Amino acid sequence: MTWTGLETFDTTVQKADIWLKEIMMELNTDSRRIAYMALRSVLLALRDRLTVDEAADLGSQLPLLIRGIYYDEWVPSRNPIKDRHLDEFLARIQERYNGETDIKAMTKAVFKVLRHRVTEGEIKDVKGMMPDELKELWS
Repeated sequence: MTWTGLETFDTTVQKADIWLKEIMMELNTDSRRIAYMALRSVLLALRDRLTVDEAADLGSQLPLLIRGIYYDEWVPSRNPIKDRHLDEFLARIQERYNGETDIKAMTKAVFKVLRHRVTEGEIKDVKGMMPDELKELWS
């Protein structure tokens, strides 16, 4: 099926839809909007937690459409934001999400999809930049 007539755009929409469906499955929801907001909120908080170089490394592995979401509103000079505690990190996600979902479960769902879709080496690098409290979200 073609939406735009441009293979690159159609392919990236299809890839983004696969990511959203995986998040929907993890969250046990049929709402693409909830999955999108979860993905966006978690990706932006994660991006801001990483160094500029590591944020760019992770971004390079995301599908084009999701990469656009990831870089939206980014101010690299603010990176990294050093959330040391789980509650701080989850609060930053909640600020962007504004929904009635278990933020910790939502974050774990997005991280699970990242683990499935991004190379193991990159996930190892990302986790290596996080304090132990935040690494538990990847399990």
